[in-house]
Amino acid sequence: MRALKIAIVGGGSTYTPELIDGFARLRDTLAIDEVVLVDPAADRLELIAGLARRILAKQGHGARVTATTSVADGVADADAVLLQLRIGGQAARNEDETWPLECGCVGQETTGAGGLAKALRTVPVVLDIAEQVRRASPDAWIIDFTNPVGIVTRALQAAGHKAVGLCNVAIGFQRKFAAHLGIEPELIRLDHVGLNHLTWVRGVTVLDHPGAGTGHEALPKLLADFGAEIAADVRLPLSLIQHLGVVPSYYLRYFYQHDVVVEELTTKGSRAAEVAAIERQLLAMYADPALDTKPELLGTRGGAFYSEAAVHLLAALLGTGASVQVVNTRNNGTLPFLPDDAVIEVPAEVDAAGVRPLPQHPVEPLHAGLIAHVTAYEQLALRAALEGGRGRVFDALLAHPLVGQNELAEQLTDRLIAHNRAYLDWA
Repeated sequence: MRALKIAIVGGGSTYTPELIDGFARLRDTLAIDEVVLVDPAADRLELIAGLARRILAKQGHGARVTATTSVADGVADADAVLLQLRIGGQAARNEDETWPLECGCVGQETTGAGGLAKALRTVPVVLDIAEQVRRASPDAWIIDFTNPVGIVTRALQAAGHKAVGLCNVAIGFQRKFAAHLGIEPELIRLDHVGLNHLTWVRGVTVLDHPGAGTGHEALPKLLADFGAEIAADVRLPLSLIQHLGVVPSYYLRYFYQHDVVVEELTTKGSRAAEVAAIERQLLAMYADPALDTKPELLGTRGGAFYSEAAVHLLAALLGTGASVQVVNTRNNGTLPFLPDDAVIEVPAEVDAAGVRPLPQHPVEPLHAGLIAHVTAYEQLALRAALEGGRGRVFDALLAHPLVGQNELAEQLTDRLIAHNRAYLDWA
């Protein structure tokens, strides 16, 4: 078996130990020989690399961990490159979560005006990194965890890169539903459809055995027996979920309860401030040379089950056999009401030959209308990220279902540019 090298761009993230822990625990699924952490922050990089080595050693994993500030050096000869970037750090995220509130709109890092700001900062940097990957490792897969995943993955695919996007929402639902039913997660298959951070679970099949093509539908039982818990988890009214008969992702509350959420956000501190405080504590813990496991505090950082999803996707793409996984990939007619080059989040068959979305049942108009609306916004957001210009930013905001008014789009455009001028070479 050939040696596998995985590069993590953004390897200085405080969340990297979660990924390393997954590599160690799931070594039978994915046998990795080398992990390269790439990050411009040299001080954090060495801190994370040290902990990564201790975690692997503690679990008896023989993979080598190296670190570099050079993307070109780090991705050279890699089999896969994982992107987990946050351009501007938590400080920029904090602004994304606050200035839209001045206009009465949701402040959030991936949804609405804040999500557009993050896309504008992120897409050019990711495309530059991807070009370096293409030159250094032309056959490498790029797996994008970087938000907004749908827009970033669409940018990568439009530029001709071997890229697929990954989010932890679907695997989170799989794990939680399995726990409710008292069965192994591998027995759960989701009918999960939509866009990144705009999805609905329309069905939950309990397979006859792992990998089986047959099973029975369990969503009605889940809603009947565990509806209150599910509603609390996605922070939406139980009555709404019962009416819909599906489970919306947490992010649908920004659309279904926009004004309620805005009121909540204006009366409490930003999530970015919370995460920044958690990160300071984590970095202090990581500096302890005796620490050789991921701290429990890391679980409050977000991204539950992220490492499991990453390992299973990597294993399938790098040739250990086909599997069905929920990913972000090119539509290619899967949802006929969207352009072929839209990036959708659905179950797909994944193997060494690539990613093939599974056929989908027709999407109800209640969901399809919002999916189409947000897809149009994402297309305009990508155009603004690639070409720049105030007018293109305005167009994207005017098209967004959470904005959609001339005066509001004008105000948000001015605030977005003012808060992100350092990252926009055209501003």
